Amino acid sequence: MMRTLVFGDIHGGLKALIQLLDKVAVKENDRLIFLGDYVDGWSESAQVVGFLIDLSQKQECIFIRGNHDVWCHEWLNKDVINDIWYLHGGKSTIESYQSIDSLEKEKHLEFFANMKDYFVDEHNNLFIHAGFSSMHGPEKEHYASNFSWDRTLWEMALTMDKRIQKDSLSYPKRLLLYNEIYIGHTPTLHYNIEIPMQGCNVWNIDTGAGFYGKLSCIDTEAKVFWQSDVVQSFYPNEKGRNKA
Repeated sequence: MMRTLVFGDIHGGLKALIQLLDKVAVKENDRLIFLGDYVDGWSESAQVVGFLIDLSQKQECIFIRGNHDVWCHEWLNKDVINDIWYLHGGKSTIESYQSIDSLEKEKHLEFFANMKDYFVDEHNNLFIHAGFSSMHGPEKEHYASNFSWDRTLWEMALTMDKRIQKDSLSYPKRLLLYNEIYIGHTPTLHYNIEIPMQGCNVWNIDTGAGFYGKLSCIDTEAKVFWQSDVVQSFYPNEKGRNKA
């Protein structure tokens, strides 16, 4: 039986990703969906990208584009260093690319260019890095940047009055469009939660791997989840994104 396994924001933590994949015990017919932000944080951002490229050669993988990936792609493609990006993990990413040759960089550029803004599976589940604002769904979104930046979807789902029924005119139309929605982008650590969180039919899998949290993966059907050790424990001499 095929599992759909969803991974939260990695932020350069290759060692944690390898440990997590080992815990998950990925099978040949599993589908792996990564919710974005592969880079910026720990010292192995370029190595994470290379690892995922190799993984996709032997496993069905879907890579969603995160806001940090947009910044990194811009730098790789045009040598443009966004000042905010540099302070929020970009510096470590640039340093991780010092040992990557030009041929490998071309593969990475193709990887970034081929990422998806979002993905909808055969069960009408949506996978997106951050969210969308259009009540008609992401395909009608006016600003594509919302896919990797929006927080209103998650905030709305998290604060919804549970007494409001789905057939009520007050129920948010965005939440009715999909069976379930899986996002990253906003660390659950902001709510003092260390594991994946659910708000209505929205699941947040970003458990703060780029900061002082763990990297997480969830099985969409069984709702079983796995976590790495605290990512900083793999990089004891680094601060990750905590320095920002």
